[in-house]
Amino acid sequence: MARHAQLNNIDHRDLRVVTERGAAWGDDVMSALTFPGEFRNLQACYPIVFQKAADGSFQPVALLGFQTGQNLFLDERGWDALYLPLAIERQPFLIGLSVEGEPMMHIDLDHPRVGKTHGEPLFRTHGGTTEFLDRMASTLQALHEGLQAVPGFVDALLRHDLLESFVLDITLDDGAQHRLAGFYTINEERLSRLDGEALAALHVEGHLEAIYMAIASLSRFRDLIERVRRAQGHA
Repeated sequence: MARHAQLNNIDHRDLRVVTERGAAWGDDVMSALTFPGEFRNLQACYPIVFQKAADGSFQPVALLGFQTGQNLFLDERGWDALYLPLAIERQPFLIGLSVEGEPMMHIDLDHPRVGKTHGEPLFRTHGGTTEFLDRMASTLQALHEGLQAVPGFVDALLRHDLLESFVLDITLDDGAQHRLAGFYTINEERLSRLDGEALAALHVEGHLEAIYMAIASLSRFRDLIERVRRAQGHA
């Protein structure tokens, strides 16, 4: 159970946050929320796909595994990728609203990263914030602002009918099978059929680069499949 609290240097002056990466610290997740402005960094490491929320809206995610609780980028050394998604990096911090309705930095006090004996301190002896907390505040702000661009980006994709569902079946050498379903990708063929006016509009709106980054990221599925094989001794 999450227990969120608005961060302050009185109640939380002794808190520390573990910065190691591993399942014990809550990193055993199969995907991470993302936003168009992060696609360029993500596409070198992870497939970018879209999932449908309960309210029917679409959200882009970086795919880390093929099933719930599976993160193929975790090993005994930590996180095995050059770029860490911001939605992962910002844990255990989040944006919450103050009494006045203003966005403020919050912390999940029940997150496994949070404690008082191990990890990075949040506040200095005399109450100032540490460099670590300042960096987390910047990370959280970038994520918060980036996610606000998602609805407009998704609306553009839907306006041009560019999202399609897909199923990925994986058969390992010993016959073991895995299936990934319930996600959506950008239809490259439909994109190629858009006329110049539509492409120009997507460019002016700032969506075109992110579209191509998401398409390019799909080549990373090969890496995910190889990671499954290695994890199960099929390399």
